[in-house]
Amino acid sequence: MSSPAAGPLLLLDGASLWFRAFHAIPEKITAPDGQPVNALRGFTDMVSSLITRHAPERLVVCLDLDWRPRFRVQLVPSYKAHRLADAGAAGSGPAGAAGEPDTEEVPDTLTPQVDMILSLLAAAGIATAGAEGLEADDVLGTLATRESTHETIVVSGDRDLLQLVRDEPAPPVRVFYVGRGLAKAELFGPAEVSAKYGVPQQNAGAAYADMATLRGDASDGLPGVAGIGDKSAATLISRFGSLEALVAAVHDPNSDLAQGVRAKLRAADDYLKAAAPVVRVVRDADVHLSRPDLLPAVPADPDGLHALAAAYNAESPVKRLISALGSART
Repeated sequence: MSSPAAGPLLLLDGASLWFRAFHAIPEKITAPDGQPVNALRGFTDMVSSLITRHAPERLVVCLDLDWRPRFRVQLVPSYKAHRLADAGAAGSGPAGAAGEPDTEEVPDTLTPQVDMILSLLAAAGIATAGAEGLEADDVLGTLATRESTHETIVVSGDRDLLQLVRDEPAPPVRVFYVGRGLAKAELFGPAEVSAKYGVPQQNAGAAYADMATLRGDASDGLPGVAGIGDKSAATLISRFGSLEALVAAVHDPNSDLAQGVRAKLRAADDYLKAAAPVVRVVRDADVHLSRPDLLPAVPADPDGLHALAAAYNAESPVKRLISALGSART
């Protein structure tokens, strides 16, 4: 049984981190065979830094098994459509004419590095997790929601995951937002989300998701309600408490709602009904872990890890990872 003073459960948004590593480090850094390893090296160093900073007892790297889930596209067809590798497929739904899944536009030199990263994590003994047909956000949401022992820290550059913060019921959930890089990362709980985004602290996570539904998110292809921005969305959610209560007020002729705002929200009625479950992460996914999530003090396969380090020109990052593993469990 873990002691109350044990370190947190650290949940990493894998793709969010290795995309950032890829764009932060020059592609001229290559393996002996000439293949770029910038994302691999940067991601490995990120993991080491996060382990050193947070000293977790358990750690899981969460994966996208479907970056554009069918249910989200059916509700809002524009969801991530602008990220499709084949622009002509935008709006065609979650599968193309031949029934093949949509493919995300990813740099050619990043794709092979993902397999390298997964091999390195396996040799290090670090767990990965995914849920069939769902995004990493849903894996993160499920693991954070069902955790009953340790404080949970979710690491991502996706602000949508701020919806996961909580103080109660214990244990708490925090989001370590790395959208501006690790050096400028911010740790968010309900108080910080409330202070920065103007939503009620008592239900800051759910309120953030409701606010995000109203304002939309161009990076995810969610248009939001026309004429409703960050501040007005936060004000409306703070005033009415939830998106559901706000929608009910729109349809109540006796509610104290300005006619201009009522008209904007009424015009977006269909969008709001569809977008709310798109923005909210799944919290009861069937998540499969590659191995137990206890962070090892030493690599699971030291010889294999050193061989991969040599093959990927990653000896220094791997050395730092091994050092971080040892220091986190002592």
